[in-house]
Amino acid sequence: MVALAFLFAALFAGAALYVSVAEQPARLKLDDRALLTEWKPAYKRGAAMQAPLALLGFLAGFAAWWMGGDGLILIAAILMLANWPYTFLVMLPINNRLMKMNESAPDPGVRDLVKRWGRLHAVRTGFGLLATLIILIDVLTPPG
Repeated sequence: MVALAFLFAALFAGAALYVSVAEQPARLKLDDRALLTEWKPAYKRGAAMQAPLALLGFLAGFAAWWMGGDGLILIAAILMLANWPYTFLVMLPINNRLMKMNESAPDPGVRDLVKRWGRLHAVRTGFGLLATLIILIDVLTPPG
C-alpha cells in the first residue's frame, strides 16, 4: 500500500508542478481572452485528473497506516486529503468566477484572478510534493 500511496502522491505532485511551473506561466503570456479561453478547459481537465489522484493517494496512505504503517504515512495521507477541502474552501470561489466569465469579453480583473488562482494552486503543488517526500523518507528510513 505504501508503494501505491507513493505512486498516487508522486503523480499528483508531478501534475500540479507542471501546472505551476509550465502551464500557468505560459498562459499568463496570452492576452486576456486567450488566457481565459485556455484556462477553462485546462482547469476542467486538470481537476478531472488531480481530484481522483488526491483521493486515491489519501486512501492508499490511510490503508498503509491502518495496516501497520507509522505516523509519517498518515501525515502524507492527510496532506493528500487536504487538497480537497483546500480546493473547495479556498479555490472554488475563484474557479467559479473564472468559469462564469465570457471568453469573448472577459472581466477586466481576469488576469489578476488567474494570477491569484496560480498562487493558490501552488499550495496544492506543495501538498503533493510534501506528501511524496514524506512517503519517500518513510520508506528510506530504517525501522526502529
